[in-house]
Amino acid sequence: MSNIYTAALMQHNAHPDYKYDLPNPTAKHDGVNPSCGDEITLALRVENGVIEEAAFTGRGCAVSQASADMMADLITGESVEEARRLCGLFLGMTKGDALTSEDREDLDEAAQLESIARMPARVKCAQLAWRTLETMLNEG
Repeated sequence: MSNIYTAALMQHNAHPDYKYDLPNPTAKHDGVNPSCGDEITLALRVENGVIEEAAFTGRGCAVSQASADMMADLITGESVEEARRLCGLFLGMTKGDALTSEDREDLDEAAQLESIARMPARVKCAQLAWRTLETMLNEG
């Protein structure tokens, strides 16, 4: 079984670039993983259909926190539609959907969590931020 604790995951967990309180967000949503207690608050500043800034606060395991940081990094500067597409790619990947090499490139470091699909107890940890984003984008 592949090790999900890659250098990228450990780096994003230990030194998250996007874990802070975003002042004046245009959208904010809480996400909770009831099976383990991980929780995040995702905040976005969206202008003219583009995610200008993404940030999160919260607590949880290394997987949930690193995945949130990877996601925020990936969607910052992207259109809402592109963020929605990337979200679908990531959530599909964590359910075991195969990725093309282009999909892997599009997901960047988040693609390193691909092996999590074979670890059912950790899937919800990896998905927490992405499901929170999906809900936020669908409600917005």
